[in-house]
Amino acid sequence: MNRTLRATSYVAIALMLVFVVMAFLVNLTPLGENTWLRVFFSVSALNFTLRASVPLILGALCGILCERTGIINIGIEGMMLAGAFAAFVAKTSTNHWPLMSSLLFGVAIALAVGGLMGLLHATFSIRYRMDQIISGTVLIILAGGVSAYLFDRNAVAQGKFGAIAIPGLSQIPVLGEVLFTNPPLTYTALILVVVIHIALFYTRWGLRSRACGEHPRAADTVGVNVNRFRYMNTVLGGMLAGLAGGFLVLEAVGQFQEGMTAGRGFISLAAMIFGNWMPFGAMGAAVLFGYTQALQNELLLAGVTTVPRQFVSMIPYVVTIIAVSGFVGRVRPPAAEGKVYETEGGSE
Repeated sequence: MNRTLRATSYVAIALMLVFVVMAFLVNLTPLGENTWLRVFFSVSALNFTLRASVPLILGALCGILCERTGIINIGIEGMMLAGAFAAFVAKTSTNHWPLMSSLLFGVAIALAVGGLMGLLHATFSIRYRMDQIISGTVLIILAGGVSAYLFDRNAVAQGKFGAIAIPGLSQIPVLGEVLFTNPPLTYTALILVVVIHIALFYTRWGLRSRACGEHPRAADTVGVNVNRFRYMNTVLGGMLAGLAGGFLVLEAVGQFQEGMTAGRGFISLAAMIFGNWMPFGAMGAAVLFGYTQALQNELLLAGVTTVPRQFVSMIPYVVTIIAVSGFVGRVRPPAAEGKVYETEGGSE
């Protein structure tokens, strides 16, 4: 399995290098005059790829934190939607505040509501020993129903986060415009990938978290409170999913729409699996799925009429299904994933 994953990593790196070279050629040479090359490699396609990837990255990180400690979380979609709605309510309630204060308040509320959804999922799964798939499904239904019922269609959120150019780096051709001229939540998502990777694999907290997902009895034997770690990581994961929803309202779209997550939570789960429950692997998968969304957008903007619009819109979901179905069996989830853990005394 390790050899297969290593080979897959090499192939992914090679493809990324080829893609970067093509992006430079298309945007800096006469190759950019070719319509199809612009569809695949233009700066606008790359920018859209990054924007589409951010909520998927955050959702995948949510899944990693939960499942690395043994809690299956298919409720990422509901956590995202709850975070998006909470951010919208917070923003519209504070439109009279200074813009940055209002936006930061919206981020804080999205994090808090996402964390509460995570706590609810952990409570159902750990304290009440509910089937974790059912618990996650409940969260999705709850978020969809409550947000649709309470949504005020006359409310308007005024303003959203703007791009911040990093001095020097933003002047790099092509890459500067794509990677170093972005709003703050985009930078935050990319930084969180590095932070969570280091935390999971190079800290005591990460070692104990992974032990809770792989061999909780052994972790308990050395004094680790397994269920406490599962509560903590599920809440942290919920906060990241809430931030993903907040991104949609406060940075990407600027407004709330019913069901605006549009399956991103499930695609995040696919990115997590495709990335083998690793932060950088999940980010790579999220970028791949984000690129398919960008490709869909670019094809529609290019006026491709030979293929029905509905088929073009299916591209991200079809690629997700193909990628995951072709990769299942080559990756291994945490051994104790989805298994309720009870101490020797039978209590939490």
